[in-house]
Amino acid sequence: MPFLYQLTQSSSLALLSPLACARACGIAGGIEICITFPTEYVKTQLQLDEKANPPRYKGIVDCVRVTVRDHGVKGLYRGLSSLVYGSIPKAAVRFGMFEFLSNHMRDADGKLDSTRGLLAGLGAGVAEAVVVVCPMETIKVKFIHDQCSPHPKYRGFFHGVREIVREQGLKGTYQGLTATVLKQGSNQAIRFFVMTALRNWYKGDNPNKEINPLVTGVFGALAGAASVFGNTPLDVVKTRMQGLEAHKYKSTLNCAYQIMKYEGPLAFYKGTIPRLGRVCLDVAIVFIIYDEVVKVLNKVWKTD
Repeated sequence: MPFLYQLTQSSSLALLSPLACARACGIAGGIEICITFPTEYVKTQLQLDEKANPPRYKGIVDCVRVTVRDHGVKGLYRGLSSLVYGSIPKAAVRFGMFEFLSNHMRDADGKLDSTRGLLAGLGAGVAEAVVVVCPMETIKVKFIHDQCSPHPKYRGFFHGVREIVREQGLKGTYQGLTATVLKQGSNQAIRFFVMTALRNWYKGDNPNKEINPLVTGVFGALAGAASVFGNTPLDVVKTRMQGLEAHKYKSTLNCAYQIMKYEGPLAFYKGTIPRLGRVCLDVAIVFIIYDEVVKVLNKVWKTD
């Protein structure tokens, strides 16, 4: 039975487990982001590059080449700080909410089926979207979009946030909230559904069967790939709604309509390849670290 499920039965330890796991997942997420952020940068640039205007980039390689030529290698890390600062609270909300919901959905034997895993993941995704992801992603997209301007105005994370809030108020950090909720909700619903289904399949009739970290990593990568192919269209809409030209869209639905009308259905899958690389590694690393920390904590704070 999972560590957090056990600890919820002991009020003296219940507060420690979410904090410990969230910290571990936050560290894992921070490391993963630093490694894979250039793929996130390229994905965002390709999604912002509209067909209605002369395309700025010819593809993934050209995007990297132009960025390094104009801004150096460090240009590929524009907007990184917003994701690093948000990684720990995002992990806390995501896994804390998932554990909270899943612990109330388990059967008498403590087992969580894939359908309930999907619902718990959906709740976790919506919670993280509202509390952390929307402002974090809005700031990231604005920073990346700003770099394309002839005269970039954001000098750093804190200066950029101050300018956004000064010009647009707090709502300026919540652009594209509807699209973000849809994206994160579907993201985590798909990922936790796939992870739960694969774990249950792997364990079969033995719920106490150990899962090798490499197997967990493969399952995580598959869950990440499923979420990429399942909701990249929502990610494209979210990115457009959070860019510096978001004012030209009346709503999330209007944004989707304009993309379809002027750029065609394939535009909804811009940035799929770089996003696929980052997300697969992201989900694999986070689930491996998460599972291993849970195993350690299960031994340290063993309950009956």
